[in-house]
Amino acid sequence: MLKNDKWIIEQAEMGMIEPFEGSLVREVENRRVVSYGLSSYGYDLRLAPTDFRVFKHIPGTVVNPKRFDPKNLESVPLQSDEDGSFFIIPANSYALGVSLERLKIPKNITVLCIGKSTMARCGIIANITPAEASWEGYLTLEFSNASSADCRIYSGEGVLQILFLEGEPCQTTYAERFGKYQDQPQVVTLAKV
Repeated sequence: MLKNDKWIIEQAEMGMIEPFEGSLVREVENRRVVSYGLSSYGYDLRLAPTDFRVFKHIPGTVVNPKRFDPKNLESVPLQSDEDGSFFIIPANSYALGVSLERLKIPKNITVLCIGKSTMARCGIIANITPAEASWEGYLTLEFSNASSADCRIYSGEGVLQILFLEGEPCQTTYAERFGKYQDQPQVVTLAKV
């Protein structure tokens, strides 16, 4: 069952989302922002300003998830202007960031991360990834820029929505099987096997 705003508020009070914004924020200090916070059946996560990396083109290089080379990624500087603080994702490229919010998922819930329509209409695709039962940490976020233009992605503003799906209790949670992405810090976590 997809969980609603009342349930999300109750769980947030017990530490499921920190920091938690109990309403959908569209403006901060008289400046329009890409919305974030609580929605009817989900929560719009923000991008942290701490770490953002873009895959760089290295001719002849093949990215191998079993032997991921961090040199394939290039840190991108945070920039600012009157619209806010942002990173640039080059045209037709791929980037990794990290959530501003820390999550602590209940043991009968799995979270799906989906893109926001505002970002999708600019060519930014957030890859759908799960946070399984009892997962904790800061989510590493994956973005594709499918457009032929460089795109901004704003830190401290909404970048994707998470949906909470309740299931029958599982036999073994992500935490109990010592999942390899458990307790991620607020930095990009690279592919692991």
